[in-house]
Amino acid sequence: MSNASRGELAQVFAALGDGVRLQLISRLLAAGALSATALAGGETISRQAIVKHLQVLESAGLVTHSRQGREVLYALDARRLQEARAYLDAVSSHWDASLERLRKLVDS
Repeated sequence: MSNASRGELAQVFAALGDGVRLQLISRLLAAGALSATALAGGETISRQAIVKHLQVLESAGLVTHSRQGREVLYALDARRLQEARAYLDAVSSHWDASLERLRKLVDS
């Protein structure tokens, strides 16, 4: 498994389990660091709601923030996504091995 604990990974998957937060991740991935105001542009929810979603993402280690003057910029921290991906790859590998054993059993 990855360096992340199960609890940390569970928090990542829970944070990613919301469509708005997935959209925020996608926008940060495409555009780089953005303010909550920029992220709220084009959305049907308020800037305050966007900030709450960003706080969930930050608690899960997926987003960091930095202050530039009066503006707070949010940026994607891909390390947690990489850890989640490594975990899913390990699960996938386990299932692939199990299915291969089943295929061999059925074929024999």
